[in-house]
This record gives sequence, structure tokens and C-alpha cells, in this order.
Amino acid sequence: MGKSKYAVHLTDDQRSFLEGLTHRGKSAASSIRHAYILLHADKPDPEVAAIVRCHPQSVFNIRKTFVTRGLDAALHRKIRDAPPRPRKLDGEGEARLLQIACSEPPEGYGRWTLQLLADRLVELQIVESISIKTVERTLKKNALQPHTKKQWVIPPQENGNFVAAMEDVLEVSQRPFDPTRPVICMDEQPIHLHDEVREPIPAHPGRPEKYDSEYKRNGVVNGFMFTEPLGQWRRVTVTETRTKKDWAYQVQHLPEVDYPDAEKVLLVCDNLNTHVPGAFYETFPPTIAHALLSRLEFHPTPKHGSWLNIAEIELSALTRQCLKRRISTIEALRAETSAWNRKRNQAQKGVDWQFTTEDARVRLKRLYPVILEN
Repeated sequence: MGKSKYAVHLTDDQRSFLEGLTHRGKSAASSIRHAYILLHADKPDPEVAAIVRCHPQSVFNIRKTFVTRGLDAALHRKIRDAPPRPRKLDGEGEARLLQIACSEPPEGYGRWTLQLLADRLVELQIVESISIKTVERTLKKNALQPHTKKQWVIPPQENGNFVAAMEDVLEVSQRPFDPTRPVICMDEQPIHLHDEVREPIPAHPGRPEKYDSEYKRNGVVNGFMFTEPLGQWRRVTVTETRTKKDWAYQVQHLPEVDYPDAEKVLLVCDNLNTHVPGAFYETFPPTIAHALLSRLEFHPTPKHGSWLNIAEIELSALTRQCLKRRISTIEALRAETSAWNRKRNQAQKGVDWQFTTEDARVRLKRLYPVILEN
């Protein structure tokens, strides 16, 4: 296909240059592909196309460009003879688009869409017409995604109670490892049990696993997470309910079973209404409740400050690695979480917590009350 008319004859320097370009791999993908075509140009076009994985017509076009316009033209994309078209949006137009995308969407819409943004630009007479592709490229260039939202817990500003609890938890997190006073982080989350209504189709080469969008709800259970970051240890327990008594029994396990030789267990947990010392007196006789509390030291995270609890990191890993699927029964869930727990402990997975009190006073300065000098 055009081989006799556009025969490629490379000099030694040209061949050496092309081989270096393909080996380094630092040029544009199209230039490297064109270089491979030229290096194999002594073969028929269909054979070269099979090697480079392109259409034979592309091979013919590169041959023709090399013979008629030279090596540089053959390596790079086609240069337009006509002058480039003017941009739809100049700098001021881009700024207006970004301003609109960051504003409230029109009434009746939950978010801005590309079409809504294009229509608004025309409505405001910023442009006569514009495609949604141009809008999309402009937003992408400025790393703006008005169609996405990220959920975040926003702490209160200038709140003394918040920073006091935050600095207390940060101070505990920075303490060195002490087996007589282990620092344990605790959190919990509801877990939904789902059962398949139709048998999933297993994955095959070239085809992902398929499962029906319909499922059966089998209720909600609760997952408790206890972890000692410096000890690279965690314990996951699944209970049928989430009550004060459930929590009290789980915490009782710490000094009596997990750390029987510890003088005191330091427990970091959130301010959930079930995480209170009174739960022990509602669950155990007074003597037992008092004995348990004497071996526990509570360090609650502030409200809207759950991100200070390292147990959330472990719960996130558990959710990603184990729970992102349909598990139908509490027995199966306990077996799966137990296997995950055991393997993660065996692998000695830990958390390297780097955020310090000094960091908080700089990066979260807005949270600290402003002290006015007299």
C-alpha cells in the first residue's frame, strides 16, 4: 500500500535518533508511535500496522509525510496551515465562568450542569454561543468540578471547649509507647446486611462480575472498632444492637482480657450518647462498675472533631477492604471481619500519626478564641 511510491530510507543518524526516542519514552505518545512506524518501514504497511497497533492508512500517511516533508514533520502531529481559531473564552470570560460555577445553581436545580453553565454564559451575553465541551475543558483546566460535593465535618470557630478537647486528644496521641498505659482509640458504625435476590455472574476475561441492582435488606447491626496505633493492634466486634450495655461490655473487655496487666487503659472515643461512664453502672453491679472505671481514663474527642480519632482510619480500611459488598447474615459478617482483623494484626499494620498540637495552633488557628489584650 504505497510502499514503492513512498519508500522510507533512514540514514544511520536518523535511525539512531529514532531508536533513542523510543527507548527513552519521554516524548509524546504520538511521536513515539510514529518513530516505531519509521523504524519498521522496510516491512509492508499491514505488517507495520499490526506491530504498532494502528490502521494501515496511518502507516501510509507517516511514510508519505517523511518522504515529502521530512523527519520532523513525520514525528509530530500535523501542523495546521490555517491560523488557529480565536478562543471562545478569553481571560475575563473564563473568570466569569468560574464565578458562575462557584455560585448557587438556578432555582429548581441541585447543581450546575455543563449545559446550564453554557446557557448562562449566553444569557449574560458573555459569548454568542458555546459548546458544553468548551465549558468542560475550561473547568477541567482550572481544576473545578461543580457537579461534585465532598462531605466534611466543620469544627466551630473560636471555640474554647473544642480546642481544649482537641489538644487533650493530640497530647495523648503523641505519647510514647507504654505497655502499662496503652492508648486505645475506639469508634463504631452501623453495618447494613444485604442479601442477593439473584445469583451474581462471576467475572470472565474481558468481562467484570455482574450482580443485580435489586437486593434484600436483612437489617442493621453494629461494628465496634478498638485499635492501639502504637501497638499495631485492633479488635473488631459485631453486635446485634448499639446500646450503652453493648458499649460497656466491649470496653470491659479491654482491661480484663486485652490488657490485663495494664495499670490504666487510656481510651479515645467520640461523644456518642452511649459512650458515658454511667453506662457501666447501668450494666454491672456498682463494685464492678467502679473497679472498671478506676482502670480506664477517657479522652473524648470534641464535637465535630471525630477526625482526631485514629479508629476512624481503621474503620475506613475495614469498609474499603472488607465491607464493600453484600453480606447477608451477622454470622457471615462476623466471620469476614474476624478474618480481616486477624490478617491485619498479623501484618502489623499501624498508623503513623503526624499531626501535633503545634501543627493545630498554626493550621487551625481560626478555631482558637481571640484573646484581646487589656
